[in-house]
Amino acid sequence: MSELALTRSRTVGSSVAGALLVLIGLVILGNAVVATTISVRFLGWMLLLAGIVGLVAALVTSREGGSWTTAVGGSLLLVVGLMCLRNVEAAAVTLTLVAGSLFLLTGLLRLVAAVGRPDHRWTLLFAGAISTVLGLAVLLNLFTASYALLGVLLGIQAVAEGLTMILLGGLTLSTVESDHGASRV
Repeated sequence: MSELALTRSRTVGSSVAGALLVLIGLVILGNAVVATTISVRFLGWMLLLAGIVGLVAALVTSREGGSWTTAVGGSLLLVVGLMCLRNVEAAAVTLTLVAGSLFLLTGLLRLVAAVGRPDHRWTLLFAGAISTVLGLAVLLNLFTASYALLGVLLGIQAVAEGLTMILLGGLTLSTVESDHGASRV
């Protein structure tokens, strides 16, 4: 019996793609404010398009009943998308508030988890302290951080993903033979 499995394999293509991601990440980090604006506008357009698709889907399926939930969801996405596009700065502040809150919550949860995990206590304390400090730094400087935080996070993610692709390769889907169905004596 064969199964599908995700495996990592290093190829020239994955190394080149990884190098390009690292380069793009460094460019993003060099222009974090511009990257924040672009990412908020991109999010706004995606929400707007998703809202339109939701409204069209509600119209197409209106005979089946229950399409009012799709219409409400599509309308909400459309309105949020328009708000993101109309006021990029407010959307950036809102997303920064969410990101800062997630950093803070993650840090506090890791600090609490460190109490119950003696085997990983120092790792959890270290990671929890960093996340908590990051969350407080973002939340206490919300308006200053909102202009660059999303771009910095996007840049760091691109660099980390690129380095991962260079060091470990890309993911490939392959078929693996397994004997799970065979009888054993």
